Amino acid sequence: MVQPDIKMRKARVTDSNYIKKLVNQYAENGVMLPISINMVYERLRNFSILEKDGKVIGCGALKIVWKDLGEIRSVAIAPSQNKKGYGRILINHLLEEAEKLEIKKVFVLTYVPGFFEKMGFSRISKSKLPHKVWTDCINCPKFPRCDEIAMQFEL
Repeated sequence: MVQPDIKMRKARVTDSNYIKKLVNQYAENGVMLPISINMVYERLRNFSILEKDGKVIGCGALKIVWKDLGEIRSVAIAPSQNKKGYGRILINHLLEEAEKLEIKKVFVLTYVPGFFEKMGFSRISKSKLPHKVWTDCINCPKFPRCDEIAMQFEL
């Protein structure tokens, strides 16, 4: 259940710089992969925004990969708002969105598997993901030595 002072909404163009700043703040600490402003614009329609008292405090994206597969990406909560349950609210929103789209499985590539395990995700081998998933990897600074952990949630 969303708290009264919390609002989930689809991202707007005016959120783009904040999304980039928030994600890259975590990327600088090695917890996420960096994102360029161009990538934000290209993926903007995948992003949802978490607001508290009218201020953006988090973001996350759901990418449709295939007819029955989605990917949760770029999940970030403002550091000042960590450990308050907002990440859980954001992930639940993205999973509900996937369910409405009739996506059967959602995966994530992450450096923080413990968080996703608490959310009901299970670790899987990256080899179980279809090759289509790896189309973004060619532009990744860690390609071809991906050290993210693959996890999946079945809806």
